[in-house]
Amino acid sequence: METLEEESFGVSISSPSDAEFDAIVGYLEDIVMDDDFQLIQRNFMDKYYQEFDDTEENKLVYTPIFNEYICLVEKYIEAKLLDRIPGFNMSAFTLSLQQHKDEIAGDIFEMLLTFTDFLAFKEMFLDYRACSGISSPALCRK
Repeated sequence: METLEEESFGVSISSPSDAEFDAIVGYLEDIVMDDDFQLIQRNFMDKYYQEFDDTEENKLVYTPIFNEYICLVEKYIEAKLLDRIPGFNMSAFTLSLQQHKDEIAGDIFEMLLTFTDFLAFKEMFLDYRACSGISSPALCRK
């Protein structure tokens, strides 16, 4: 009987909230890899990348660009998640994201970071600007 108890402790059972989080992250990966999202993001960066300079001083113009990006991308992602998950709540997901941040793949986490971390957002633009003159920007990505 003692062996049975020890074995039951070794079995990991994920909670329904963990399963829901995993499903949302899976949908999120699909959304951000989708051509439509890539086009939205690329068009936005094409529109503004020349505003960004690789200096420590941040221009005042960066703030409205950052806010516009957050609004555009969050609305798109939230709409797509609502299509897949009726009743999806972005605020609840954001809180859950903080609890599970160590479980998210690097590329997705970096993209999500651009919504909340201005320096990550600026770095995304600087990388894009550095690659804008290259014939195959995909080769320039980190």
